[in-house]
Amino acid sequence: MPTLPHRAAPCTLLAAMPSHQIERTQFIKRPIQEVFGFFSRPENLEAITPPFLNFNIVTPSPIAMEEGALIDYRLQLYGLPVRWQARIERYEPEVRFVDNQIRGPYRRWYHLHEFRGTNTGTEMRDVVDYELPLGPLGSVAHGLFVRNTLERIFDYRFAKIDELLS
Repeated sequence: MPTLPHRAAPCTLLAAMPSHQIERTQFIKRPIQEVFGFFSRPENLEAITPPFLNFNIVTPSPIAMEEGALIDYRLQLYGLPVRWQARIERYEPEVRFVDNQIRGPYRRWYHLHEFRGTNTGTEMRDVVDYELPLGPLGSVAHGLFVRNTLERIFDYRFAKIDELLS
């Protein structure tokens, strides 16, 4: 019986993309209605985004925050122009909302914003689950500069939120 030619197994290196996460919790000494109101206006995102991203919302204002809403942005990452489109996947006033990247630089970007009222203000929690494109090259980029850039962005955001809302 003739032997069959050897076939290489399919490459699983590109299929197994590592997932990453950033999580931040911030306490804001303002009532939940006020804090959630600030974050439910996408136009405020420009105020809490670092200048080095040259971030602009393309979708005309006012933007109705609701499930299914699409929001288009332009920004620069590492000097390159990027278009980003997010969809509001979940919207529960004064509890949480989720934006999910439809088009943009990440293979996957899922951003949960949670809010919890307390006796003295609001606890806000951000959790971003993301994956980079380009398989092993994306993993190298993550280790070299993507993770640090995201940390800088969220550090800036934390400080601006504190400045604007505290």
